[in-house]
Amino acid sequence: MHQHFILFKPYGYLSQFIYELKRKKKLLGELHDFPEGTMAIGRLDEDSEGLLLLTTDGKVSEQIRSKKVDKEYYVQVDGVITPEAIEQLQNGVEIGFDGGKYKTKPCSAFIVTEIPDFGPRAKKIRDERHGPTSWASITVNEGKFRQVRKMTAAVGFPTLRLVRVRIGNVYLQDLKAGEVREVDHF
Repeated sequence: MHQHFILFKPYGYLSQFIYELKRKKKLLGELHDFPEGTMAIGRLDEDSEGLLLLTTDGKVSEQIRSKKVDKEYYVQVDGVITPEAIEQLQNGVEIGFDGGKYKTKPCSAFIVTEIPDFGPRAKKIRDERHGPTSWASITVNEGKFRQVRKMTAAVGFPTLRLVRVRIGNVYLQDLKAGEVREVDHF
């Protein structure tokens, strides 16, 4: 019988259970006593946060990583993001990828007017004296390396904080950073 989990991956953790290099890293296994064979479905960078799905079923992992499944991110950006920048994101922007250029597929993006309550991040974002920040939602169904961060930078609003809030029909809901919830299915 396979087991499935949803997790709010905190800032500073790797999306894996084993890390072979010498530097000490925080791993998912420190957050919960997962059964043997548990794997993360997809990844979030060490400095990204939010929804991560875990399973003991490799078939489910492949289905969710497919391009048919939307992933929604809330991004806190440097500056007050403009409707023009949002429109550029929606239409696709050129980012660097694998030593070349790549144009992202059209996506859903909008300005988030109410500041989301994800709680404070383990590492302070920055001081308000450095100017205003704002939030946007970006939903993609592709996942190039650090794609969302590269997209916001391409339109002039570098990402300061990135939190995945949805994968397909699974939402972060009311989970707090580091919390794990076992679910029957995704």
